[in-house]
Amino acid sequence: MKPGNDSSISEFLLHGFSEEPTLQTLLFVIFLSMYMVAVLGNLLIIVIILADPHLHTPMYFFLSNLSLVDICFTTTTIPKLLVNIQTQTKAITYAGCIAQMYFVIHFSVMDILLLTVMAYDRFVAICHPLHYTVIMNPWLCARVVLVFWFTSPLHALLHSLLLLQLSFCPDLEIPHFFCELKQMVEIACSDTFVNNVVIYFAAVLLGCGSFAGILYSYCRIVSSICRISSAEGKFKAFSTCASHLSVVFLFYCTIFGIYLNSAAPHSSQGSPTASVMYAVVAPMLNPFIYSLRNQDIKKALRAFFVRGIVKGRLSSD
Repeated sequence: MKPGNDSSISEFLLHGFSEEPTLQTLLFVIFLSMYMVAVLGNLLIIVIILADPHLHTPMYFFLSNLSLVDICFTTTTIPKLLVNIQTQTKAITYAGCIAQMYFVIHFSVMDILLLTVMAYDRFVAICHPLHYTVIMNPWLCARVVLVFWFTSPLHALLHSLLLLQLSFCPDLEIPHFFCELKQMVEIACSDTFVNNVVIYFAAVLLGCGSFAGILYSYCRIVSSICRISSAEGKFKAFSTCASHLSVVFLFYCTIFGIYLNSAAPHSSQGSPTASVMYAVVAPMLNPFIYSLRNQDIKKALRAFFVRGIVKGRLSSD
């Protein structure tokens, strides 16, 4: 099949989920509900952290950035899916597809980097508590996050520029509900060797490297906790990182599940469903994990709503 020229491509077709007409309304309601819960939940976490001075610490500074990234991540993919379901179309413009892929990569990398630095924060807090305020000072934390927000778009830009060099065949259907880099490279007709090398190198460097860093941090944390004599002290130390550990477990399990699913035969139909876990479900559950398992967030939530109720009563009087 003769490759097409990039300049002649007007749109891609997103395969999405079931094409059964009777399921479209149900899918629309489900994804709209998950999107609203993810956005409102993460927005509430950001507001709570900004409103409560007791939460102005490195741990919650990173958490507020993670919540912001999760809002952006879901907004990159779900609204377009909802539009396609509502209009009963699969089309996304070529420029729109490239832009969506760019932001998906950008916010995915931000998720990985923030989860990694949050693990380091817990490592310093538990293993070097006396030096915590010196090591994790606000200026350093702000610079680290600024570097993340600067390097992550450059990483996404690299993949986007390499993808723009590819030619695509007339069959432009992507077996996914959003423009995912690996799927787009697979439907290209030109040589994709450089693209694949960069993809796998980035996966090893970012994915495996960050996971190894998180694993090392928690090995040191567990070792330090085991040296604590009292059971109460052990529980208190572990409780400070339980929420983050839960989020890491959810995020990396879904990512590994997707790669295992993509390696299996006839996995094209299962790939969109598996990707829902990290693109929608994980951002939706993160606020619940932190609000249910974190005592500081619980106290801040109660204080926030109490203040709201009191202000409401005073204004009505």
